[in-house]
Amino acid sequence: KTRSAVGAVPFCASRRPCGAGMFGLSLDESDDDEELSGDSGWIPWFCALKGHDLFAEVEEEYARDNFNLYGLRGRFQFYDHALEMILSSEAPDEDDLADTDFLEVYRDATDLYGVIHSRYIISPRGLQVMREKYLKGTFGTCPRALCDHQHVLPIGTSEELRASKVKIFCPKCEQVYSPKSKYKDLDGAYFGTSFPQIFLQCYPTLVPLDPPRPFVPRVFGFRLYKQTSLITKKLEDEQGPAGGAASASSSRAPVPGEADRMEDVPGEATGAVPADGA
Repeated sequence: KTRSAVGAVPFCASRRPCGAGMFGLSLDESDDDEELSGDSGWIPWFCALKGHDLFAEVEEEYARDNFNLYGLRGRFQFYDHALEMILSSEAPDEDDLADTDFLEVYRDATDLYGVIHSRYIISPRGLQVMREKYLKGTFGTCPRALCDHQHVLPIGTSEELRASKVKIFCPKCEQVYSPKSKYKDLDGAYFGTSFPQIFLQCYPTLVPLDPPRPFVPRVFGFRLYKQTSLITKKLEDEQGPAGGAASASSSRAPVPGEADRMEDVPGEATGAVPADGA
């Protein structure tokens, strides 16, 4: 295999076998059982790396269309080399991964592919690919026990690179969680902030019909009467004066005879929580 596979990438004369580990690269690490051949191309090779199963394989035709690449050139130092690497018909070999100059271009290629990917997955064809992954449960399930293993979708909390890592969105409880540890290095910008919403609008039949089951606090099997959970109470206390208006009214000086009137209300005393926690 010749070096022309990655285009006119400047290679240094002295080879130092370093750098590949910092990118998590290894020819032996793949989520596929079959070993990828040298002719599989960069995109299939990249998507088959360990922890990259959240990615869809962007079609070469989509990546070659300048309309889909609008505004990206100025964001990457090695844009031309990175794009040529992405569109290469050959996967990197051990010599490539040991070359520091190759890894510099690879860094840009990774980010460039991620940004292109965030656009591709909201295209008609990209949505179909992600739908297949969603139905298979490739993205995982909601960590909330009461969501009953609801399939989740990847989401970013920022469109800017290196601003935040990828998260997962649950369509049932509509909450965002941290994914499994093997996805901890994926940038959230590779998926964008709009993908789950666009996905569920395009496939309304995949929106869960059953509302999420709330957690009901109980003591010895009995529901607490007029009691909020400790988490809810803590959030109300952190809201400040506006949120603490109700608690402030409960701490005012008692009006003469008010205690007697409260005793006449059935169950009122059992719902009170002393301020000192006694």
